Amino acid sequence: MASIGDVARLAGVSLGTASRVMNDNPAVTPQLRERVLAAAARLNYQPNALARALRSSRTHSIGLILPDVTNPFFGELAKQVEQVAAGINYTVMLANSNDDPEAEANYIKALSSRQVDGLLIVPCEETKSLPRDVKVPIVLVDRPLRGFSVVQCDHRGGAISAVQHLVSLGHRRIGCIAGPKHLSVARERYEGYRHVAAPIYAAHGFDLAADTVIARFDYDCGYEAALKLLTRPDRPTAIFASSDQQAIGALRAAADLDLKVPGDVSIVGFDAITLAKLVTPRLTTVAQPIAAIADIAVRTVLHARESDAKVERHRLPTLLQPANSSGPVGVENVVALPGRARPQR
Repeated sequence: MASIGDVARLAGVSLGTASRVMNDNPAVTPQLRERVLAAAARLNYQPNALARALRSSRTHSIGLILPDVTNPFFGELAKQVEQVAAGINYTVMLANSNDDPEAEANYIKALSSRQVDGLLIVPCEETKSLPRDVKVPIVLVDRPLRGFSVVQCDHRGGAISAVQHLVSLGHRRIGCIAGPKHLSVARERYEGYRHVAAPIYAAHGFDLAADTVIARFDYDCGYEAALKLLTRPDRPTAIFASSDQQAIGALRAAADLDLKVPGDVSIVGFDAITLAKLVTPRLTTVAQPIAAIADIAVRTVLHARESDAKVERHRLPTLLQPANSSGPVGVENVVALPGRARPQR
């Protein structure tokens, strides 16, 4: 394997000149640069990336720690982070904490020891804080923790748009499959649901708590939660699910109960995962701007490395994507809003 000394000898320059060319030093003349690069190409010389990183204090790598790589949202996030990083000549080291805070802490330590230029972390559900003695910048994605910069979407606003969409279709009894209470994103989505649904429920004497089921964000939990809502004699005419996985589980529950979607019950999800477009009917959902989240997260963590950046909170708008799983309420279930006449049958 050729060394930098071999390149210098073939190019007829000093070792220092050859080294400056390989490190993109602007002081080298174009003629010398061309000679050294030609010699490097002839010898198939590959610079030692680790040595260059140690000299420049950069490794051009970013660590990404996710709680569950099987979650379609996090899988798409990883893809987008890698694309952004590749566009600026960075690589991504991916770690799956499996929603285990201890594993998460171990990965933070391991990636920091590899001298990554920054860490992007989606904290575990049970994580309350992260180590403060880490020598590399940390930016959180989706799930905030006190004292760290975070990039996320407007979860509350997205939920509001979803429930308002159902209200515009005539639905008044709108059940909610909420996410885990200890997750801030789940609480924000439920707050958005309550912002629209609570006044309607109060006006008509409905029981909001009875129409809310708390569940994890996965398919199976969404299925079980939907069964609880849809097997009641006074079942809701629509369901707002706090994740697409929950919503797809709800679609399955409706099918198993021989309920038509959206004829008997409308279902709306959140996240706009790829599978939302593949299920039947196609799922109405709230889209997170994953590409923009990834882009801002990467640039924020690299900027933090260059300066003593203050804690930043980036909250990006969502976009409602109406599809076939939501439709007008059945005539027999129409309930007028306060101050409005009930439609004639």
